[in-house]
Amino acid sequence: QVQLVESGGGSVQAGGSLRLSCAVSGYTASMGWFRQAPGKEREGVAGIDRNGRTLYAGSVKGRFTISYDYRNNPPYVFLQMNNLKPDDTAWYYCAAVQRYLPWSQLVPTDFKYWGQGTQVTVSS
Repeated sequence: QVQLVESGGGSVQAGGSLRLSCAVSGYTASMGWFRQAPGKEREGVAGIDRNGRTLYAGSVKGRFTISYDYRNNPPYVFLQMNNLKPDDTAWYYCAAVQRYLPWSQLVPTDFKYWGQGTQVTVSS
């Protein structure tokens, strides 16, 4: 059974930074971060697999970094978010699946397991 628990959200001013953490219990091969703003569809932010391959949405490339620390018990997936913008305001969700994804795009339906979400608010 896979369980994902996020933490690290909060409120920051534009230009600030936050680091989201996701504790991963159970085996997973591909992990990702998604976000959903009010009135918008859930969108992929970044993905990583156990081999270290990553994928980023164009809107966050160069500002966000996803990483996977398998040395911890349980392992963690982190999302370091720098130079935050008001458009980054959303609920952020950690997601995982027990197979390797092609990483051609970040699609919510490719992921089987989801965390409860953590809120990020960026003020101008």
